[in-house]
Amino acid sequence: MTRVGSPVDQDVRTAPWWSLPRVVDQRVVVLAWASFIVEVVLIGTGGLVRLTASGLGCPTWPKCTADSLVSTPEMGVHGIIEFGNRLLTFVLVVVAIAMFLLVVRMRRTRPELFWLAFAQGAAIPVQAVIGGLSVLTNLNPYVVGLHFVVSTGLTAVTATLVYRAMNGPRTAVRLVPAWYSGVVRGTIAAVVVTVLVGILTTGSGPHAGADEAVDGGRLHRTGLDPAILQHVHAVPAYVLFALTLVLVVGAVRLRLSSKWALVLLIVEFVQIAVGLTQARTGLPVGLVGTHMVLAGLLVGAVTVLTLSTRGTAGRQAVREPLRADA
Repeated sequence: MTRVGSPVDQDVRTAPWWSLPRVVDQRVVVLAWASFIVEVVLIGTGGLVRLTASGLGCPTWPKCTADSLVSTPEMGVHGIIEFGNRLLTFVLVVVAIAMFLLVVRMRRTRPELFWLAFAQGAAIPVQAVIGGLSVLTNLNPYVVGLHFVVSTGLTAVTATLVYRAMNGPRTAVRLVPAWYSGVVRGTIAAVVVTVLVGILTTGSGPHAGADEAVDGGRLHRTGLDPAILQHVHAVPAYVLFALTLVLVVGAVRLRLSSKWALVLLIVEFVQIAVGLTQARTGLPVGLVGTHMVLAGLLVGAVTVLTLSTRGTAGRQAVREPLRADA
């Protein structure tokens, strides 16, 4: 059994700044935010690689070329972009390790932070393998799509990490009525379908990720009709927008906090505007990349909205095993 909100020992409160914390401090919050930001930036740089046809800028993996770990002048700008994206992964590794070290002493008192940080770190080699497979399979759109699925999943993990670091562990208190929770679950489902269909749509479009001449003409797409998929993609997106409107109006009428529902609604509004514009202007690279980053922010926003429907114990709350005489 555990109890939430137990007092923290005085020596823990007065521990020097360089020691690993036993409770959440500002370092934990900053690293949690850094984890989320780096994940979103990686979505953007991954999109840049694909949209600038740099997916095979480094034609081998894990090396950039058969003879060089890094990009060479012969690889040109495509090699620089692709290697730059790989290099950013090392930034994520540093952030993930630092995050894990900061919460490792809290594995019993704040287990949710420990496991979230562990999940973030464990996903990095998985992403590396998928990235390697995407190169070895000549940017197979389904493998590339899986890469994006894992990336959006990590934005949900790191968004949860930020929320828990700032607000504390979850309590049993439900802050919204049952019907509101049901609409939130429907919103989650709509986000999942919207993102997955969006990945299929992108995998069927013109941005294959590299010049066909670079790969000897072997690049391929899903074979699905992108024009039809654009309309299919719009259906769950509009359902999501409608459900979010229900959440905003419901929160106002119930006098609940509508902050995160409004944030989600704003992200969706911008996402829809960008999506409609890119579809009508021939899928320009800048708008497609923006659409991808917004997808990551969409997942992060719906994650935090879901978490906010339950009470929290506060940043300094800890969980301690009950004593035998308690």
